[in-house]
Amino acid sequence: MTGELSTGLGLDRVLVKVDGTIIIDGITCAIPQNTVTALIGPNGAGKSTLLHTLAAALPLAEGRLWFNGSDLLAMPRRTRARMLALVEQDSSTELPLTVADVVALGRIPHQGAFGDISLADREIVGHALLAAGMQDFANRAITGLSGGERQRVLLARALAQEPRLLLLDEPTNHLDVSAQLTTLNLLRTLAESGVTVLAALHDLTLAAQYADHVIVLNHGSVVAAGPTAATLTAELIGTVYQVHADVIPHPRTGRGIIAFSPRE
Repeated sequence: MTGELSTGLGLDRVLVKVDGTIIIDGITCAIPQNTVTALIGPNGAGKSTLLHTLAAALPLAEGRLWFNGSDLLAMPRRTRARMLALVEQDSSTELPLTVADVVALGRIPHQGAFGDISLADREIVGHALLAAGMQDFANRAITGLSGGERQRVLLARALAQEPRLLLLDEPTNHLDVSAQLTTLNLLRTLAESGVTVLAALHDLTLAAQYADHVIVLNHGSVVAAGPTAATLTAELIGTVYQVHADVIPHPRTGRGIIAFSPRE
């Protein structure tokens, strides 16, 4: 595993417990640098727990986490916050903040001791709002937005951090079809620009269409990992999700569309 940890994100025998219960059961895998990797699996597989562990929001019971050759959890908190961003499914607040205020929170790890926001910070916030399609909402109150709009604000806040490792928990949650495709195209653009992206996704067709690699979790263990087309097979999907599955080529992209039917 040591050689695999020199670039990208590496997990080595990672064990996570919550209230004494094993949620992540000693997994070892690698997420290639500068790619989009989809983290998939049934409800309760451990996807959100794993993302929160990578972001140091949950402690490791055992194991190691490395990113581009550095111990992820041994980094000073500020250093890690400059390098890594987590977009959660939802982060509700009743504070009277505008959308621009929320996105500007992503600049905190880069600011000085007095927390003053510079002109350069404001420009980065503006670019993040534009990338997430929320520039017209900058002066709106965050409390007045829909779930999908909030989701895009959280993405913009993460972009304002300028991370090298971007973790996302269901980034297409609450979004309509057009916004889903826009978001996933943005993640591809980020990967091409040098960001390593790991996104938990429920929609297997979106994973098949947009991810370079997939990691399949079930009951806290990795049951498969690798390039998307080779890994996300009908047989694997059927076994993990307990359904009949067919992988059909998309008429435009040639990548997989996943069709399901219940097992009799």
